[in-house]
Amino acid sequence: MLYHLYQAQEEWAARLRPLARHTAALLAATEPGRTASLPLHLLEDLGTTHAKPAFGLAETRSGDRPVAVREETVAEAPFGRLLRFAKDTPRPGPPLLVVAPLSGHFATRLRGTVAALLPDHDVHLTDWADAREVPAAAGPFGLDDQVAQLVAWLETMGAGAHLLAVSQPAVAALAAAALMAEDANPARPRSLTLIAGPVDPRVAPTREGKLARALPPGWFATAETALVPPPFPGAGRRVRPGTQQLAASVLSDLQAHALAQLAQLRALAAGDAAAAAAHRARYDELRSVMDVPGELYLDTIHRIFRAAELAQGRMEWRGRPVRPEAIRDTALLVVEGTEDASCPPGQASAALGLCRGLPAAARHHHLQPGAGHDALFEGPAWEAEICPLVARVIRAAD
Repeated sequence: MLYHLYQAQEEWAARLRPLARHTAALLAATEPGRTASLPLHLLEDLGTTHAKPAFGLAETRSGDRPVAVREETVAEAPFGRLLRFAKDTPRPGPPLLVVAPLSGHFATRLRGTVAALLPDHDVHLTDWADAREVPAAAGPFGLDDQVAQLVAWLETMGAGAHLLAVSQPAVAALAAAALMAEDANPARPRSLTLIAGPVDPRVAPTREGKLARALPPGWFATAETALVPPPFPGAGRRVRPGTQQLAASVLSDLQAHALAQLAQLRALAAGDAAAAAAHRARYDELRSVMDVPGELYLDTIHRIFRAAELAQGRMEWRGRPVRPEAIRDTALLVVEGTEDASCPPGQASAALGLCRGLPAAARHHHLQPGAGHDALFEGPAWEAEICPLVARVIRAAD
């Protein structure tokens, strides 16, 4: 029943948005009508959609010249594909696997991340699937499965690759690197960059982290997940609905979203088309949601936020202990932001202490002044300071 309600809301909003847009256009024919039409434009940000946006990365630069970029599917799995942004150049740069969050949005959320990395790296990306589109016969997909998928895709890329994880998959990426290091796997990453991930959520716990520890374990399965109904291919699969994930995210930062809508009203009133279009593009991306496998969502709650398994040295992967101290030749860079409310400083940098087998010179920490969560992987701070640092660590590790 819960999922049917979310789907009905999505379909209702899909009908309302074009109606609001056309009505606003009619009212704007007169000056009084233009003022009256402004609130209608805000309805364009209403509701969610499961339509995956395009990456739109058709070109990058190599030195002073433009270089064409094309998307190539390197490997496919039930819960996603290994996507390569291939460049028309004989020297594409060091291979880099960027691990996108699997937390309610498509990997296109990292469009700006990939765009900044493209000039100097052979960028591959985990393009996760919308769980409601994955048949139930494909089986579950929990934290152990995510770790296994990262190992498999690194092996597909071969020796010499680097690994970068943004936010949610930090624990999975660190675990994959540890397992591969202990096995002396030739495809183990030469460097690992963790950007604001909850390696130890007990450090400066967030409101969501406190709730994860305070609420009864069964509450999340009952209240926060739902079964996918027909006619979707994943009918019968338990998921964390993307709509529900977005609602929780907006409520946790309601003031920022209210200010953004107010700024949009001002831009529309002033006739600032560029600012209005930028706002609309951001919220179009935000409204595009995907369902998360229920097993991964619940593992994130119970194994990462409640038990802090990796931070406490208790994490096992399919019955095998995960030992970050086994990492000895993978350079580690941890990036955090002083104003990150989603993953406060200290949560990701806990990885530096766990990887005690690495020499100090191979462990790097960057604390970005004034940066919130998103600013660590998109926007001016990412492009001007953090991305060049990532490139330097990769070059040194090569």
